[in-house]
Amino acid sequence: MKVDLHIHTNISDSDYSIEETIRIAKENKLKYIGIVNHDTVKGLKEAIEIGKKKEVCIIPGIEISAYDFKRNKKVHILGYNFNLKAENIKALCNPIIERRNINSIRQINILRKNNYDISIEEVQDKAKFSTCIYKQHIMAVLMDKGYCSEIYSNLYCKLFKNGGICSGDIEYVDAFKAVEAIKNDEGKAILAHPGQLDSYEIMDELWKRGLDGIELYHEDHSAEDLIKILEYSVNHSVILTGGSDFHGTYSENHSCIGNITVPVNFVSQLL
Repeated sequence: MKVDLHIHTNISDSDYSIEETIRIAKENKLKYIGIVNHDTVKGLKEAIEIGKKKEVCIIPGIEISAYDFKRNKKVHILGYNFNLKAENIKALCNPIIERRNINSIRQINILRKNNYDISIEEVQDKAKFSTCIYKQHIMAVLMDKGYCSEIYSNLYCKLFKNGGICSGDIEYVDAFKAVEAIKNDEGKAILAHPGQLDSYEIMDELWKRGLDGIELYHEDHSAEDLIKILEYSVNHSVILTGGSDFHGTYSENHSCIGNITVPVNFVSQLL
């Protein structure tokens, strides 16, 4: 049985709907998938019902945009199988969504002032199913206008990275509070792709505060990352997860659902 525990939909920064995403999972012979949209639990009940009809078991999840304030690093925290009321998760994450949307509108206005042919209405149309506007939605409009041929292009780096005119990120939430919110909503808290964000230093501190597991399999993890995480799991008895980190055509690594899978016994630990 194939399992992919890291999948996004157009509720956040993919361009594939929940139904399209589950259809692809079914076509790719996946039995279990974890839907982990950024900073929101919106659409999870719908996903579970569609999954039942398609015979794909949906594990409800979230990926929280968190931060290690001690080391000044981003730290993403995955949550799985929590109470769908998710009162603690919502209270923590709703302000992130608001800040992201405000920042995205700021970026669109900067582009307009710098003579880019783009409007807030065009970007909002790209993001009409999402909880807020993401950079991917902005870049999708710029692609449509012929400024670039793909989202993660030289233009993306020029605009959003290294002091570009649209650079400047939002304030994320404390990683310890992210773990706490997931645990308080009866879920499993997992450190997402520590190899990608180099978040190994905070791992032990998070584990002492209730972290349940670590994402092992990810597109950006090297053989060295796998060894490091496996060694940690043996010494600390943590849950292991993994997946494709699918974002539809907005995927930076062009991954597809099921490109990266995990053993089915990983699911039983989450449930």
